[in-house]
Amino acid sequence: MECCAVLDLRQYTLFPGRRDELIELFDREFVEGQEEYGSHVAGQFRDLDDDDRFVWLRGFASLEARAEALNGFYYGPIWKAHAAAANATMQDSDNALLLRPVVLGEDWPALGTPRGSAESTAVVAGAVYHRPSVDDGFVEFFTSEVAPLLPPLAAVLETLPAENNFPALPLREETVLVWLARFDDDAAWQGQQQRLAESARWKELSAELDRRCVAPAQELRLRPTSRSQLG
Repeated sequence: MECCAVLDLRQYTLFPGRRDELIELFDREFVEGQEEYGSHVAGQFRDLDDDDRFVWLRGFASLEARAEALNGFYYGPIWKAHAAAANATMQDSDNALLLRPVVLGEDWPALGTPRGSAESTAVVAGAVYHRPSVDDGFVEFFTSEVAPLLPPLAAVLETLPAENNFPALPLREETVLVWLARFDDDAAWQGQQQRLAESARWKELSAELDRRCVAPAQELRLRPTSRSQLG
């Protein structure tokens, strides 16, 4: 399987205090359990700014592979055995985006990248920009003007304008650009934030990003789980 021509970015709002419960179940049962059917579970994270949010990324070789993988997993024995326990932790699991890569950088994990067992100190940070349309020139602006001021990016992703081919899992119908970068620890991320805050050019670009978006950007600051490949 080659990955990832198609990706899901999923952000779950959980019931208070249930996140570690879901992560333990997810990392134990749903990583290899999904990859058995052709998914690539590239990253799973605790949101550092929301104690009740779990964020994860899942990739596929194609739209057709996505449909095959999701049908195999969600109608298969692993999900059947653990669905009730997983769903009991979730208030909302419909915050999901269908994306395709603009850039996958050196930090983006290959399918066979080893998974750890210890808790990570890394930060995976980025943003979700809410765009007016697929032909708005946003991708070109971001890659030529914004990306050079950022650290090496693990991924730049944009909306894949295609029908949801697994409607049992709803997707948000909007156009976005997402970027993600990996930092070794909180201090490295904070240092980058300080450098941007001191940059006059970044202030100009931030104002232009705001002008080009239809809603405020969602800033991401994520801690990889112990079995996340990304991070």
